[in-house]
Amino acid sequence: MTVHFIGAGPGAADLITVRGLNLIKDAGLVLYAGSLVPEAIVAEANSKARVIDSAPLNLDEIIDEIETAHAKGASVARVHSGDPALYGAVAEQMRRLDALGIDYDVTPGVSAYAAAAAAMKTELTLPGISQTVVLTRTAVRSSDMPKGEDLVSLGKSGATLAIHLSINNLAPVVRDLVPSYGDDCPACVVYRASWPDEKIIRGTLADIRQKVKAAGITRTALIMVGRVLGEEAFDDSRLYAADHHHVLRPKA
Repeated sequence: MTVHFIGAGPGAADLITVRGLNLIKDAGLVLYAGSLVPEAIVAEANSKARVIDSAPLNLDEIIDEIETAHAKGASVARVHSGDPALYGAVAEQMRRLDALGIDYDVTPGVSAYAAAAAAMKTELTLPGISQTVVLTRTAVRSSDMPKGEDLVSLGKSGATLAIHLSINNLAPVVRDLVPSYGDDCPACVVYRASWPDEKIIRGTLADIRQKVKAAGITRTALIMVGRVLGEEAFDDSRLYAADHHHVLRPKA
């Protein structure tokens, strides 16, 4: 019996991996984040499986369900939205399973920032503009940010920023980033990336807050900031340059 932590992807049911979907089909217990995992994915569970929305459960109750399934020899699909490695709250579950001697593995999923970039048809790393992507969040009701990981500090890098779980903190986000990025820096908010009701709001740090407020978006949205979001004058990558040679493309 194994607990499979599975990334269900950002929302579209067909963005889950083949491996993840097969594990769900074979599981005896499916524990899923109900507000963010599409019903179509959960519907793939075996008709004999126990299927539980974990949203109302606390950590102890989740582990109790896993222990019960383990005692019965049933495999468990622990289905998280996006990718389990990013804001998935899986580390504390793994720690509990280690203490209990219960085996587990992890199947990655498509993260919201990747789905947002795809929806915007944007490459987050452009030659000469930005070669770094910072995935971060701000503190609203969640855990405090560690020292040195505030937006003022991170903004000094000039990197492309993907700011999770912070749409209700948009005013401080703008305030903290304008000194480093300038109020003309492109900013986008992607609401429910890859879902049928997906919305993309484009603007700058100067006006993105007003546009988001007018759209009435207050949850399930990703904030993207960086010059790559609006830049068209960038160098071609050296990867495909005619005079760039490597082992698979030797010099003529």
